[in-house]
Order: sequence, then structure tokens, then C-alpha cells
Amino acid sequence: MNDDLRAHLEFFGELGVDGVRLEPEWRTRAERQVAVPPPVEPDAEPMATAEPPVPVKPVAPAVEPVQVFGSQEEALNALRVEIGPDCRLCKLHTLGRTKVVFGVGNPNADLMFVGEAPGADEDIQGEPFVGRAGQLLTKIIEAIGMQRSDVYIANVIKCRPPGNRNPEPDEVERCEPFLFRQIDMVKPKVIVALGKFAAQSLLKTTDPITRIRGREYKFRSAILMPTFHPAYLLRNPSSKREVWEDMKRVRAILSETQ
Repeated sequence: MNDDLRAHLEFFGELGVDGVRLEPEWRTRAERQVAVPPPVEPDAEPMATAEPPVPVKPVAPAVEPVQVFGSQEEALNALRVEIGPDCRLCKLHTLGRTKVVFGVGNPNADLMFVGEAPGADEDIQGEPFVGRAGQLLTKIIEAIGMQRSDVYIANVIKCRPPGNRNPEPDEVERCEPFLFRQIDMVKPKVIVALGKFAAQSLLKTTDPITRIRGREYKFRSAILMPTFHPAYLLRNPSSKREVWEDMKRVRAILSETQ
């Protein structure tokens, strides 16, 4: 035994250690197990004196009352009042619009026309399709044996964009729900989407109007038929024949659903 080992053992002897174990398993220390005393429960009261629990009735959440209207006309008038004459839900009220153009026509119409947005004439008069394009639309309606007063006419948005530009996504997002409510109130059998913007907006597509024109789509319990906008026909008279074919199909659908 060398001097270092002897000194080492003497040091442990002074500490009261009288030996050293050499087994390998002793050298790996097990984790200590800490005993956790069980929780002490408070003394329970005798059953005879315990009071029965008081039943708590669930509180029903507040529910907004549903307004019931006696007719489509009454419902549309209420919506017009809700929107008001000076709607400020989007930025168009700061960009020169004059009037909110709500919609016009028969509240019980089987046929509904949806355009893009009011133009200059519509912004002044507060009624959709009253300019040159509107006059052509009236002739188209009469060509299938109906009067303008027989149908309902509205736009995707209700305020004129500056310079007659296309409505922007945030403007459509704020105003389009009003159009959907108008459609649900009127309950038309056929909706004619006039022009590229109206058709793409309603169908949520980027397909060009030349591809989707004349096709039939299911839309909110109605059949939706895209066709060219009357303003486009004023610039391209040769396309009137295609619109006439679309309108003949619209007339046939209305006859089939009578």
C-alpha cells in the first residue's frame, strides 16, 4: 500500500467510514424516493346536519330577436332604412359619391338583374340603370315580354366608385352582404349577372365573361345566368345576338318554373 492510499484511508477512518464497497451496482446511485404524505382531509360534517345542495339553473345566452316581415316589400324597406342614405361602411363615402343606390323593381320578382356599381346618372338619381345602358336594359327586358316594373334590379355595390372604376375588394366585402340579403328577400327564380365584374363577383371566379356567358349556375336557390353588360353592347353592337340567346333561355327557364 503506497503512502497516498494509506493517507486516503486514514482520512475516511477519521470520518467514521470503516470500509469501501467495490460492487459496480453500488457505484450507480439510485434516485431518492421522496415519500409524499397523503393529503389531510378536513373532518366531514355529520350527514344529518349537511344541507342539500341548491340546484343552479343554467342561464340561457341572450338571443337577438328575429324580426319577421309580412312581405318582401316590407323586408326590403327595412333593409333600405338599415343601410341609410349616407352609408359609411367603406371608403366610397369619402370619394365623391352622391347617393346610395339601393335597388328598384318588383319585390316579388321572378327575374333579377345584378350589375356592377352605379354610374354617374345612377349616382345623381339614386336608381340603378337609368342612363344609356339602363335604357338598353329596359329594351332587353321588354324583348322577352316583360316590363321593367316586373323585375328587380340591383348592383354588387351601392355607391359609385370614382371615375366609374371597378369596385375594390374591400368595398365589395363591405357591401356585397346587402345584395345577398336582397336576393334572399326577393327570392327570384333567375338572376342575370350583367357583365364581367358582376358575374365574377357572384361566382367567385376569374374566368372571362366570354367563357361563362350563357351558362347556368345554381346560386342561392336561383339559377344564375351571366351575360354581357348593356354598356358593353353599346360599344359592341354585334354581341347583342348573344345576349338575345341568353335572354331567350332566361325566358324558357321562367316558363318551366311556373
